[in-house]
Parts: sequence; C-alpha cells; structure tokens
Amino acid sequence: QVQLVESGGGLVQAGGSLRVSCSASGRTSSRYTMGWFRQAPGKQRDVVATINASDGRTYYADSVKGRFTISRDNAKSTVYLQMNSLKPEDTAVYYCGMGPWFPGGSPRDYDYWGQGTQVTVSS
Repeated sequence: QVQLVESGGGLVQAGGSLRVSCSASGRTSSRYTMGWFRQAPGKQRDVVATINASDGRTYYADSVKGRFTISRDNAKSTVYLQMNSLKPEDTAVYYCGMGPWFPGGSPRDYDYWGQGTQVTVSS
C-alpha cells in the first residue's frame, strides 16, 4: 500500500503564490507518475500537472502553463507544485495521485490518492 499526504494549501490573494507538497510512503516503486489534480465544488477532478518520477518528464494543463511548476525530490519521495500568478479560478481542492503511466492525464490513470488540500484564491 501507498500513502499520500498533501500539505501547503491555504488562502492567497489573486496574483500571489503558494506551494503545495505531496509526500509518499509505503510500497513505492522507482517507476511511477505523480500527478496533481484539482476539483472545485460541483465539478469533475481535472489534471493540473504530472511528473514522471524516474526521468522528470512533465505535463501541464493548458490553463496552468507558465504559472505552475511541478517538481520532485525522489530522496524524500515528495512532489511539489509551485503555483504563481494565482487566479480566483484556481480555487479548488488539490489532490495528488500516484500511478504507473505517463503523462497520466486522467484520474483513472492513478491507483492512489491523497486526502486533498484546499487552495483558495481571493479576488
């Protein structure tokens, strides 16, 4: 089993920055993709960014390209999402997931999920 724990969410004004983290523990392998998704109330869970843990390839949703950066620290089994130039429409619960496939653009590609962290961007 794998456990994922997100942290770092909060309230920020539009134009500000936040960094959220996702730490993995348990039976992780060296080949996996970590993905950040977000879900606003009444909406589906959508991909934000993903990263291949072994070679560092990344994927970004068009809505966050140039503003968000995903990175990983394999020694710490942690993935980060640096979010800059935040907009009110970025408000959502942010979830991290772990799965075997890259780029992993669908929630169906993931076997494990964290509990989520709330990000709220005020206008």
